[in-house]
Amino acid sequence: MRTEVVGHGGVRLGLRVEGAENSRPIVFVHGWAQSADCWAAQLADPALTERFRLVAVDLRGHGASDVPTSGYDDPRVWADDLAAVLDFAGPDAIVVGWSYGGLVLVDHIRVHGTARLGGLVLVGAITEIGRDRPGGRVGPLMREHMRAMLSDDPDTAVPALTEFCRGMAAGPVPGAQVQAMLGASLCVPPAVRSALFRRDIGSEEVLVTVDKPALVAHGTADRVIEPSVAEHALGKIPGALGRWFADGGHAPFAESAAEFDAVLRQFAEEC
Repeated sequence: MRTEVVGHGGVRLGLRVEGAENSRPIVFVHGWAQSADCWAAQLADPALTERFRLVAVDLRGHGASDVPTSGYDDPRVWADDLAAVLDFAGPDAIVVGWSYGGLVLVDHIRVHGTARLGGLVLVGAITEIGRDRPGGRVGPLMREHMRAMLSDDPDTAVPALTEFCRGMAAGPVPGAQVQAMLGASLCVPPAVRSALFRRDIGSEEVLVTVDKPALVAHGTADRVIEPSVAEHALGKIPGALGRWFADGGHAPFAESAAEFDAVLRQFAEEC
């Protein structure tokens, strides 16, 4: 089912919803220049949909959500957007943040605390952003293509985004999957792609306050976000559990969907 909620400043946020309405919610927050559709494998997994209510959001400026001209550098905006999604999903939600989605989750904790959360899962996720921030170190694939991916010129941006989408996985990626990811990226205006990086904020003081169960999952061969970022989160979040996907890339929920879903299901059930 597709629906929407209203986030900060009246911005409409698109949602994909699956599973039983009265079940424990799991909320999925995608990464930079992607959409809720990246969680297709999880939203279609009966082992998850039969036990949980799954809610995947399109962040502002992405997917089916509104595209405001400002607010992308404001932690409160992201925090309030996620709060609106959590109000819809229900209490004690497990929130899964992938890549930039991890920063959005930390923004929510920074502003609103952990009261709405039942647990959190960081997947190939950054928790801060800016030069020399240990919780935001990007890998060689991101560094190589960053400038081109932000270009207004399609002749520059499209080849770079294609290589970026292809390189998210550690191994070969089906052409249809690359095209789907590329399509999601191209639906995000260049101005929004750029605006998400116009931030400089640390989060160590936020991570140490987390008082809910936390799981940090990362591929050991991630070329988008350095594995050291996961180690940083594990060293700061009290009691956090680590789950390494051996030789895995940036999106273990797509590359190793069955394994990832089993890990997520166990974590959610134990929270």
